[in-house]
Amino acid sequence: MSSNALFSANNLGLEYDVAGKMVRGILPCDIIIPESKITIIFGASGSGKSSLLNVISGLQKPTEGSISFRNEDLYKKTKNEPAYFRAHDLGIVYQTNYWVKSLSVLDNISMPLYFQGEAKSSAYKKGKEALDRVDMGEFANKYPILLSGGEQQRVAMARAIISDPAVIIADEPTGSLDSKNGDKIIELLQKLQRESQKTIILVTHNMEYLHVANHLVEVQDGKVTQIEGARISATVKTMLKETQDRINSLMEGGQHETA
Repeated sequence: MSSNALFSANNLGLEYDVAGKMVRGILPCDIIIPESKITIIFGASGSGKSSLLNVISGLQKPTEGSISFRNEDLYKKTKNEPAYFRAHDLGIVYQTNYWVKSLSVLDNISMPLYFQGEAKSSAYKKGKEALDRVDMGEFANKYPILLSGGEQQRVAMARAIISDPAVIIADEPTGSLDSKNGDKIIELLQKLQRESQKTIILVTHNMEYLHVANHLVEVQDGKVTQIEGARISATVKTMLKETQDRINSLMEGGQHETA
């Protein structure tokens, strides 16, 4: 394993029960997530990306093998330690955000700190700083549900970084956005990695974003493959070409039908 690995998995595998039948979510694999880099986990819907992400984020114990964070097994901790890990070391941005509608942007993003016992004045101060970092400070007293999709995702990013976590997990954060707003979210993730040395784990099915990665993890039918170094560029070119070929084929098929 790489010496700069923040997460490292050894013979990691996952099975789960579906209607009494055991299904393989992840085939046994060895992978790393390098520290202070951008790792993109990609693959088709249903390929096993969510299963892998759940294991990495401490939500689902693997059925075989192990995964470590800073050389400590995530699932050999005491009962409360995985929750502490998620609260303090991870910031998570989802495709869909769930806000407390009666609370302002500032209150919504400060809430995780309240639950950790932080004083309201201190939580507000950190909340305002987090909003400023994502260029959303002027919206602190607005209601999040009144903001655009792109603005809400930037607020979600502020919520993810408010406790200054080591890792930011972005699970399909551009999935419900147009390309312009999606690009802004990716640029913000790059900025956080570059300026704050955050470890970014981006889950996406959008092949156009693969080029921003320092490290790729492909998931296909439960098989996990990591792609590093010079192989990243070649993989990105191949994937983009395959995507464009499929688009061209669909367009040609549509033209034939209307001819």
